[in-house]
Amino acid sequence: MPVAMKISDALVDDAKPYAAAEHRSVPKQIEYWARIGKAVTDNPELPVSMVREIMLAQQERLAGQAAEYQFG
Repeated sequence: MPVAMKISDALVDDAKPYAAAEHRSVPKQIEYWARIGKAVTDNPELPVSMVREIMLAQQERLAGQAAEYQFG
């Protein structure tokens, strides 16, 4: 459910170039940052890059793009 929130102009300005580069809206970019921040907080032992890769892998699986890993 969407909720209206007041956020700083500075955060919005920071998000604009990232949103454009990733083809997201500014609100979606800020939501993405929040999801990564939550995942990193929940998993402090993992590097941010690994958290991002795990999140990507989960979405690829949901989109039917995952392939079984082949050892060797």
